[in-house]
Amino acid sequence: MNEQQQDNQQQTYQILLYYKFVQIPDPESFKNEHLQYCRELGVKGRILIASEGINGTVSGTVEQTEEYMRHMKNNPLFSDMVFKIDPAEGHAFHKIFVRHRKELVTFRVEDELDPNVISGKRLSPKDFYETLQKDDVIVLDGRTDYEYDLGHFRNAIRPEVESFREFPEWIRQNMSQFKDKTVLTYCTGGIRCEKLTGFMLKEGFQDVAQLDGGIVTYGKDPEVQGRLFDGKCYVFDERISVQINRTEEDIIVGKCHHCGEAADTYINCANDACHLQHICCAKCDEEHHGFCSTTCEEIVTAG
Repeated sequence: MNEQQQDNQQQTYQILLYYKFVQIPDPESFKNEHLQYCRELGVKGRILIASEGINGTVSGTVEQTEEYMRHMKNNPLFSDMVFKIDPAEGHAFHKIFVRHRKELVTFRVEDELDPNVISGKRLSPKDFYETLQKDDVIVLDGRTDYEYDLGHFRNAIRPEVESFREFPEWIRQNMSQFKDKTVLTYCTGGIRCEKLTGFMLKEGFQDVAQLDGGIVTYGKDPEVQGRLFDGKCYVFDERISVQINRTEEDIIVGKCHHCGEAADTYINCANDACHLQHICCAKCDEEHHGFCSTTCEEIVTAG
């Protein structure tokens, strides 16, 4: 029995991460039906529905999540959809949200980017790990700057973007000199790289590859064990971050917002009007009472 199977036996909840690019004929109607189904089943999470497919993260008991996966795979549109499964001690969300969107990931480029037509080569965790160590390879983090700051692959380029929609212009301004290089990209679960690599190929990049299944799949590979990923991986649920590197090589790369010391915990500013998410060490969290600045603390204590 491997480590993940043991964890699954010990935990009574699971978190599912999944996506699928497939044409959904009537996404608005499907959204309404799916929301009703999720409410009746009792799972919680965030699910986006678009004409181009589905992108979701849900949590629930093992029984609920297993039933959810069976339900989805019984639909011909999602019969081969891959689910990434994490054991959990409870729900990772407070509510269930199912929303209709124009895009599964907001990229906003004029040219249509269908990953079923154009996207980078997919590398398994083992192949990605081996390619990472080759000379003259460019590694691009396909996430936002604050996600990178918490954890990233060694020697990866930090994108100076706060949202995914900023990538097209940033790539045009900062990556054009690498069009004849081998470029590796990665993101949390893989979905952003589906669009990112397709865009780069259309922009004239010659050799672009993506980490199949994203960082979370890489961290679960029994052979690679998350090697060469430093820090933690930011996730969009109540956990905020998860461990990826499961070897003694793991190091902390995040820096405390207040003192600059090594830290790997994100917290939200205790001022609800601010709620700035920032990396904070335990000492500064106690000293600053969960606030990101003295200004925020003064506002709350005075009011």
